[in-house]
Amino acid sequence: MRLVLASGSSIRAQLLENAGLTIEVDPSDVDERAVETPLLKADFPPEDLAAVLAEAKAENVSSRRSGDLVIGADQILAFEGQRRTKPEDMEAARRQLLEFSGKTHKLHSAVVLSKNGEAIWRSVSTARLTMRQLSPAFVGHYLANAGDTVLSSVGAYQLEGLGVQLFEKIEGDYFTILGLPLLPLLEQLRELQVIEK
Repeated sequence: MRLVLASGSSIRAQLLENAGLTIEVDPSDVDERAVETPLLKADFPPEDLAAVLAEAKAENVSSRRSGDLVIGADQILAFEGQRRTKPEDMEAARRQLLEFSGKTHKLHSAVVLSKNGEAIWRSVSTARLTMRQLSPAFVGHYLANAGDTVLSSVGAYQLEGLGVQLFEKIEGDYFTILGLPLLPLLEQLRELQVIEK
């Protein structure tokens, strides 16, 4: 049995490898927008939306990898009752960061294990992040230094890099913020005897 990550996220792969896991990367080809559209219309809570998307990704890859254990993950950013997606361009990133300035948003990160096309375990963790008051000049400087990598993040920041300078307060697990609730995942892998107890 191989351990497979159903994501092209380099940070998720790095987190798993840093934890000593040997993984294969096999990104899901699930159309996330198609999965989430009816859920958004039904007003699903953001944490449930993250769980459904993570499960869809895990089951998608698992259905074509018989016997392998597949990890699916997803993250939803909720701000003032609205779900946010990755900014389309640097101007959208700038507007979003200024909107978040001095306010708190939540990151809901879900992880799912699937085998033979069926989810066998799931977990969702939430972190609350409060940005400090940001001036337009600082945001411009930050985006110029951070570069286009901010566009790969739903919040337009990477906490593991320059993005840490944006924040006043963080409540929650570091791995949740990075998009993979690693501690509950490792515990479940120990329970399944995939890794040593």
